[in-house]
Amino acid sequence: MKNPPLTVTIATALLISMTNILHAVPLSGHEPETEALLAQMTLDEKIGQMVQVDSAALKNKEDVKTYFLGSVLSGGNSDPDNGNTAQDWLKFTDSFQTYALQTRLKIPILYGIDAVHGHNNIDGATVFPHNIGLGATRDAKLIERAERVTAGEVAGTGIRWAFAPCVTVPQNPRWGRTYEGYSDNTALVTKLGAAAVIGLQGEKLSAEPTSVLACAKHFIGDGGTENGIDQGNTICDEATLRKLYLPPYVAAIKAGVGSIMVSYNSWNGAKMHGNRHLLTDMLKNELGFRGFLVSDWAAIDQIDSNNYRHCIEESINAGLDMIMIPNGPDKPNNYVQFINDLKALVAEGKVPQSRVDDAVRRILRVKIQMGLFQTTATDPALTAAVGSPEHREVARQCVRESLVLLKNDNHCLPLSKKISRLAVVGVGADDLGIQCGGWTVDWQGGRGNVTRGGTTLLAALKQTVSPETQITFSPDGSDLKNADAIIAVVGELPYAEMKGDREHLDLSPEDIALIARAKATGAPVVTILYSGRPLNLGSALEDSTAFVAAWLPGSEGLGMTDVLFGSQKFTGKLPRVWPADNGHLVTGDPGVKPQFPFGFGLTD
Repeated sequence: MKNPPLTVTIATALLISMTNILHAVPLSGHEPETEALLAQMTLDEKIGQMVQVDSAALKNKEDVKTYFLGSVLSGGNSDPDNGNTAQDWLKFTDSFQTYALQTRLKIPILYGIDAVHGHNNIDGATVFPHNIGLGATRDAKLIERAERVTAGEVAGTGIRWAFAPCVTVPQNPRWGRTYEGYSDNTALVTKLGAAAVIGLQGEKLSAEPTSVLACAKHFIGDGGTENGIDQGNTICDEATLRKLYLPPYVAAIKAGVGSIMVSYNSWNGAKMHGNRHLLTDMLKNELGFRGFLVSDWAAIDQIDSNNYRHCIEESINAGLDMIMIPNGPDKPNNYVQFINDLKALVAEGKVPQSRVDDAVRRILRVKIQMGLFQTTATDPALTAAVGSPEHREVARQCVRESLVLLKNDNHCLPLSKKISRLAVVGVGADDLGIQCGGWTVDWQGGRGNVTRGGTTLLAALKQTVSPETQITFSPDGSDLKNADAIIAVVGELPYAEMKGDREHLDLSPEDIALIARAKATGAPVVTILYSGRPLNLGSALEDSTAFVAAWLPGSEGLGMTDVLFGSQKFTGKLPRVWPADNGHLVTGDPGVKPQFPFGFGLTD
């Protein structure tokens, strides 16, 4: 579909693959077009631009037109009504855009989605390792390539906004979102986060079809909450906040990031969504961020659970520009109530008109820079390329470089492709859902064959060894006779966000017993750990001849066998400290020797 151009044509920028953030182009320009459009808008049209509604919460898609909505999103489970393929998604997202283009000023919507390890909501998309695995690669150029692939697949479904990268610096692995962070090391997160922004947006956020709006998140301190509790309280002085958690945002802004998502967490007891000092004084004024701030899922509601209008007043005055509203029309605090309440607050002088204008100006500036007023059409070639072999090859390389070899007694690895009998045990060896983890098709992920086109470790093994090799698979370790080597796959089941918060991080007794059973045979035991964070390994490390931290590797199991059988060497390094016990999980606990230090990783 074509849109009437603004008075000044927006030039298309070439996307040049880069890793040096100094070469990125910060968000800028387009002021005449922005101001001309803003001057034409009514208050209703302005407030509508500040509203982002979950697709499942819309009473009717025509509400996009009725309320001049600026954005629609799909949360973790807000899928198309019929089917979950790339084509299904393209048809779905286009249907919302159609209504936006019927408004008086034909302002297009921005459709947003949590593409946090590839375009992970889509059946058949390329699923990359979660960020903790990418952190183990230390390879900014590779992260940029991975996000270029993700950008192409996101754009192929008619979506131009990814809620990524997460540039948190998780300090306590009890936190259920630990795997969303690249590292517990600020410098590494800063380097890789900037590369991810450039990968998604290109050298400059532009009208180029695969320039996808990046969203650095979650501002700020989400990885430092007390006891690792999701949406909890981060307790530290401002100097620590600036030193530990701020640098990734500084780098993202230099890389031209167009949006930043604000965090659920509190800082010293005050909710981030109401913190004017950090959102406006620091982020917008001091750091010069010219994009827009979006809230997290119903997050402003937590400012004051008894007074939604007060939540709106506090969050908008603090500096929020767009509010994510997942609740449907039949529930409290829905988008119609938000619109009516904000309009009343402006009329009462409690939210200045200038604050509304600033928010809308920022949103329009991004939409104009992305060329959405020129066209919202999707190149069919991008849709066809979702989950392509070329894309999966990039993910396969990410898997190879993410694996960290923690132990390799007697040079057990690499295994020979001509091994006579290989026993594989552990349910995760043939479970793509466990291999991918949370945020895969569904918010919490799931078990089994959750997405088309992926390759489990077991399937990859069968493609890698010689035709003469006999592979047996017993999830419970019941078939171990006469094995020349045993591969045991253990670890965490899928989870996301607060569902993954854990007080203790012990490997399960069942997994420990499985490895002990394998050891008792006398055959070499290669243990593969799927996890979103370091776990306390107990006797499992000692009972294993070789031990590999594979994190949550995603859909491309062949990346593991590439390294296990020696086609490629191990290069991954621990992206965070591996604690020695449950009593000393927090990064930097003084006087405590970890199980493995930051940066550890054997090469043979």
